[in-house]
Amino acid sequence: MLSRLADLLVPAFGRLTVTSDPGAELRPGSIVTANHTSLADPAVVLAALHRLGARPVVMATAGLWRAPVLGRALAREGHIPVHRGGPRAADSLDLAADALRDGRLLLIYAEGGIPERPDSAEAAPAAFRSGLARLALRTGAPIVPVGQAGARRITSGSVPKQLAGLATAPLRRPCLHVHVGAPVRLTGDGLMAGTGQAHRAVTDAWRTAAGRLGEPAALAA
Repeated sequence: MLSRLADLLVPAFGRLTVTSDPGAELRPGSIVTANHTSLADPAVVLAALHRLGARPVVMATAGLWRAPVLGRALAREGHIPVHRGGPRAADSLDLAADALRDGRLLLIYAEGGIPERPDSAEAAPAAFRSGLARLALRTGAPIVPVGQAGARRITSGSVPKQLAGLATAPLRRPCLHVHVGAPVRLTGDGLMAGTGQAHRAVTDAWRTAAGRLGEPAALAA
């Protein structure tokens, strides 16, 4: 439902285009990881993946499950709550590993948060947390790097600015781009090396996406 809904709603807020590298595959049992820049980008990524025929299970902050309608939908469709900093923090990786073993496609955001910058400009992905590498090394699942650009043109900055951006986006319809990279398998040289390898792959995918929009940050990188 979330993927279909995203694909229906995103065109009302922006003009989405999607590209992929030669050899890019969204096979069952893979981990899709994307850069996280805005509250809007999960919908943008889900819409892009839906256009490619993929409907992933999403790992997302557990607070979303407390929303009455959304929480029930997330639970019903098997999405995975992430409990940070508590005794249940490890549960999400166990559930994710189970989903991968069941042949589900999994979407994870390895940065663990969005930028607090007030502007809407693009910037390279922040450092990744180690959970992605732990999951990939534990399961042997390939990582599909995804770069998205333009979501900050819908929502970014302070809460009032985000609300204003969301309200005016249907009139502005900013350009959005998602690029899917070829799968990578972590080398097994440890968490730090694996995390760096995944970060570089997502950064390359983001640079391609941002370059499609003519973003100075990507052009200068």
